[in-house]
Amino acid sequence: MIQVKDKALAEAAEKGMDEFLQVFIDAYLAEIGGELTADNMSKLNASQHTLLAWHFFTTEMRDGGFVQLIQNGYGAYIFINPFAKAIKQFGAVELSKLIYKARDIYEPNRKELERETTDEEFNALYVDFEVFDDLEEIYFDIEEHQTALIAAYVDDHIAEFAEIV
Repeated sequence: MIQVKDKALAEAAEKGMDEFLQVFIDAYLAEIGGELTADNMSKLNASQHTLLAWHFFTTEMRDGGFVQLIQNGYGAYIFINPFAKAIKQFGAVELSKLIYKARDIYEPNRKELERETTDEEFNALYVDFEVFDDLEEIYFDIEEHQTALIAAYVDDHIAEFAEIV
């Protein structure tokens, strides 16, 4: 089981929910050497994968939205795996619904969205897939509340996420 220090967790919790969750994320990233691969996926349990997927999702959404998320290789990890179902079980129902809606766009366009692109082609994907824009706006409207729900779930089910030492 991945371990996190009680003191680090307490200090992070005082700073806020993002910092609290980041303690777990940092432990997971350290465990997998900073990059998720087929070889190291088994080092994390389902709850840990869900939280790590949430981290990748929020990071990519803040940086460049759904197009960037998919272009950076997280499309299948978010949309093909049961991330939306799992995050709903964490209490983030609105986020789950949003991911399902985005998946409805992603799946029929997966080949186009995941293909290697030049910078110009990458930028053109934002125009070609403006349909993601409304979903991104919704995400930013719900992000804080959904994050609070996720943090509360992690706090209430902490043993699923790490051993506290």
